[in-house]
Amino acid sequence: MIKLIVGLGNPGRQYEKTRHNAGFLFLDTLLADYGGSWQFEGKFQGHLAECAIAYHKLLLLKPETFMNRSGQAVGKVARYYKIQPEEILVVHDELDFDAGVVKLKKGGGHAGHNGLRDIIAHLGSNDFYRLRIGIGRPAVGKVVADYVLSEPSKADWLLLEGGFGLAKPYIGPIVSGQTEAAMNKLNT
Repeated sequence: MIKLIVGLGNPGRQYEKTRHNAGFLFLDTLLADYGGSWQFEGKFQGHLAECAIAYHKLLLLKPETFMNRSGQAVGKVARYYKIQPEEILVVHDELDFDAGVVKLKKGGGHAGHNGLRDIIAHLGSNDFYRLRIGIGRPAVGKVVADYVLSEPSKADWLLLEGGFGLAKPYIGPIVSGQTEAAMNKLNT
C-alpha cells in the first residue's frame, strides 16, 4: 500500500503553472478532492498534508528544495515516518509522453529527470512507484530546460488537466495496493 504521495515541482510563483510542476499541480487537485491543507514543515523541507483516500490515511508531500534536490525532502519524510520506497508514489512530468498522457510504473531509472535522480540517491533505491504525466517534448533545437520551465499553451493545459482527470480514479486502487490492476488499466 502507498503511504506517501510525492508531487515534484519547483517552489515559487514564477514556476506555479509550468510544465515541470505537473506533480505539484496534480497533488493540489487531489487535496482539493479529498480535503486537507498544506503545512510547511521545515524539518522536512517541504509542504505536507494528510488525507484519506480509499479509507487509507496517507501523506502528501511537495518538496520545497527545488526539483534537482527533491530527494532531500523525500528521504527525510521516508526516514521519519519509516516509509519504504515501495510505499511511495512519485508524481512527475514526463517529456517522453504527449501532453496529458498518464502512465504508472514501478522502479526503473531516472531517464535524465533530475528530481527522480535525487530521490533514488536519497532513498538508496529506485523501487518506488511513478505516476508519469506527459508534457510532450520541445520542438527540435529548443532547450529542454526552457521548455519544462515554461507554461504550456492553452491547448496543452487542457490536455494536462484531462490527464489529471484520467489519473485520479486510479489513485484509490493504487493507494490500497491494487497497483498491478491500476497499472494495467491506466497504461492501455
